[in-house]
Amino acid sequence: MKQTKLPALSGFQLIRLLKKDGWEEKRRARHGMSLTKKFGKRTRVTIVPTTRASLPTGTLMDILGSKQTKLKKSGLLNIINKYRV
Repeated sequence: MKQTKLPALSGFQLIRLLKKDGWEEKRRARHGMSLTKKFGKRTRVTIVPTTRASLPTGTLMDILGSKQTKLKKSGLLNIINKYRV
């Protein structure tokens, strides 16, 4: 079944999805995990809260936005549909 609406994701679920998309764990902190991915000569960095509770919509959209992962909502839905999560 193809996902068309963004589901509620915990921090751990988002980290697992991003790792499947090629993001690598750079370091862990008490409340979050730093993930990096190379795009040509550029490296993007994002920090995802490590929580089992679902992420607030604003936090999720900031992580998916242009300053962090640049995935946007449609990119995350593509990853969810590709890996059947």
